[in-house]
Amino acid sequence: MQQLNDFLSVIDSYIGSAGWFPFALLGVGLFFTIYLKFPQIRYFGFAFKILRGKFDKAGDQGDTSHFQALTTALSGTVGTGNIAGVALAVHLGGPAALFWMVVTAAIGMCTKFVEVTLSHKYREVAQDGTMAGGPMYYMKNKLNMKWLAVVFAVATVLSSFGTGNMPQINSISSALKSTFAIEPWMTGAVLSVILAFVIIGGIKRIASVTEKLVPAMAIVYFIGCFSVIFANLENLIPSITSIFSSLFTTTAATGGFLGATIMYAFNVGVGRGLFSNEAGQGSAPIAHASAKGHEPVSEGMVAILEPFIDTIIICSITGLTLLSSGVWQEKHLNDFAVTDMSILAGHDYTDDNKPGRVALKEHLSGENPLPVFDGMLQVENGKITSVVTVIHARSLAEDITVNESFGGSPLTGEVEISNGKPVDGSISFYGKSLIHSVPLTAIAFTKGWFGDYGQYIVSIGILLFAFSTAISWSYYGDRAMTFLWGSGSVKYYRIVYVAGFFIAAIADTTIIWTVAAIAIAVMTLPNLLGIFLLRKDMKSTIADYWKGMKEEFPDEKTPE
Repeated sequence: MQQLNDFLSVIDSYIGSAGWFPFALLGVGLFFTIYLKFPQIRYFGFAFKILRGKFDKAGDQGDTSHFQALTTALSGTVGTGNIAGVALAVHLGGPAALFWMVVTAAIGMCTKFVEVTLSHKYREVAQDGTMAGGPMYYMKNKLNMKWLAVVFAVATVLSSFGTGNMPQINSISSALKSTFAIEPWMTGAVLSVILAFVIIGGIKRIASVTEKLVPAMAIVYFIGCFSVIFANLENLIPSITSIFSSLFTTTAATGGFLGATIMYAFNVGVGRGLFSNEAGQGSAPIAHASAKGHEPVSEGMVAILEPFIDTIIICSITGLTLLSSGVWQEKHLNDFAVTDMSILAGHDYTDDNKPGRVALKEHLSGENPLPVFDGMLQVENGKITSVVTVIHARSLAEDITVNESFGGSPLTGEVEISNGKPVDGSISFYGKSLIHSVPLTAIAFTKGWFGDYGQYIVSIGILLFAFSTAISWSYYGDRAMTFLWGSGSVKYYRIVYVAGFFIAAIADTTIIWTVAAIAIAVMTLPNLLGIFLLRKDMKSTIADYWKGMKEEFPDEKTPE
């Protein structure tokens, strides 16, 4: 597993985690923001009129309403990115990462407006009579670049597993195991059956589920978040201040957090922001292409609301919950993930003074790596007797117990260590360190008015959020398969999708996040290229839209 994760990390380092990727993502969005004169601001209020169906016509083609398309797309984005992803961003980049998540969303509102408008404009009717759309159709029908459309469609199929499938069920199974002690295989089995039932019904059944599920789960989650924020109200202003104070300086070390550089916080925030709202990835346009409508720009305006709801509202509230509770900088007892652990040779490292923090931080950043341990680690009754230092989750681990297996008896004997990591993955390391993802958010929710019961809100939230994401992403993969091999191929895709959902329930979390990062990048790049090439088409489409609105609704005040 470690070798596989290392290999995938190398691939990701050249694309999604490369220094140029966030600049490409934000650059295209910023270009359209200026080129189209800030449509995410000018059209924001008008989007609500469209959402209510004010300008709909009886004969509009499509499978879903504007609201159903929005909730389907939101269910595809409101998932682990809002609960686990925000916690991971704060864990890695500190408070400043939240700012860059919000900036990514603000710019992404324009990017999503463009990609949805173009995808809706060039959609087609599939062999089975349903609407089929997405970036692959404007690439084929307008750009005449079928090869690029194929690349995007293949990437969409892969991304449906790397974004919508594997990380979602893994987060669900982890949350239910830690909260209710439900074995991951049981969670995977039950939810796989439910998933199969929903997605077999196609977009109409998916939309009917998501239009009810999304509002309900948002209300439940908000109640949990505000219970923590109001219970720690004295920390709210300092938390907000920390977001901005660390923007242009290295995030200071605090508690178990060893600090983060400006660029690292920027890269993490943009990366997590994209994973959360998927603006520029080209996924949401596939859902919006199913909406009933005769004007593509109208559906593009509805899409403006997505990053605002998903990231600017939900992710910001999650971030303030984490910061105000203070748990992001505290060490907590947890089972160590082997892929997130490193054993250093020697015991001269500490995080209770500045030199020690600097040395550990430079080791984690790769700037000045410390020597790792190789050989046989001596353990007696669960306690390490060799002279080593254990790093886990980017923090100095404490109170470590080595067990024969997860939940097993304390080990006495030798553990083979290669390049700082245990060779036998079945051996469990348990102790205090920083934590991230779902477990971090779960602990934060226990610091509110609900006390220990708060963790149940996170478990229920991650179950609903992540499961709805898996439902929506199955539709994205469905449409990509329809584009590549026709409607007949969809049934085979659904079988593999459900099987992958079950398998990922028991897979390694770190590897799944790495796969997701790669899939996002491979899908995003063709889409960014495509919408940039169609910039003039987009501008003329908007001009024609407002011209038609004036003729059809002369008394309507429009923000053209």
